[in-house]
Amino acid sequence: MTVQSQASNPGHICIIMDGNGRWARQRLMPRSFGHRQGVDATRRCVEFFAGAGVDYLTLFAFSSENWKRPEEEVSNLMELFIRSLQRYTDELHEKGLRIRFIGNRDRFADKLRQQIEQTELKTVDNRGMTLIIAANYGGHWDIVNAARELATRVQDGEISIAQIDDRQFASGLALGEVPSPDLFIRTGGEQRISNFLLWQLAYTEFYFCDCLWPDFDDREMQLALDEYHRRQRRYGKTGDQVEVPPGC
Repeated sequence: MTVQSQASNPGHICIIMDGNGRWARQRLMPRSFGHRQGVDATRRCVEFFAGAGVDYLTLFAFSSENWKRPEEEVSNLMELFIRSLQRYTDELHEKGLRIRFIGNRDRFADKLRQQIEQTELKTVDNRGMTLIIAANYGGHWDIVNAARELATRVQDGEISIAQIDDRQFASGLALGEVPSPDLFIRTGGEQRISNFLLWQLAYTEFYFCDCLWPDFDDREMQLALDEYHRRQRRYGKTGDQVEVPPGC
């Protein structure tokens, strides 16, 4: 499928990859089967958006609330996480992708933390698309961490309270140096952001689709891009103010 011209595509896309469990249930299979199929969808997604010229792709792999799921499912997810990193890190590295992780790693087993660190280190100098994986991440956690960092800087005399502004606060977030997402996608039919990038999504375009994540293929991705291109991003201005004059 032909992708929109790279120059006009969003620079940063973030995705909640929802629907693995329901996809499996529809086929009378265990939820773990759906999660494994979801890995294949993730590979397609990374390849498609890298080819579309996207600079940053942030994927919500595991939220801080997902620990509430059944213990067996969480254990399977952690094992799948490790196996996927072991299997695909070299492939992504060869394609020039940089891989980063955001979220609280303290709760992960040593084996997973070590694999995350190895993957980040191996790809740190790559200059292709940056793939950001949010694992044990929550927007509330992110904002509280940024507030703590600012409080420490004030306490240490680095900055004054009067110097705290949007830019200073954003610098303490997990994606402090990354541009805010242009396009947010959620598969699976739900229409909420589920504690994902709460600060960063202030002016992001939202796209919700009923497609379950394992079925999110090139056609579905192109539909998301097509919808993005139909939007007019105004950032508080009027439509007339952001219209591009004919001939420009």
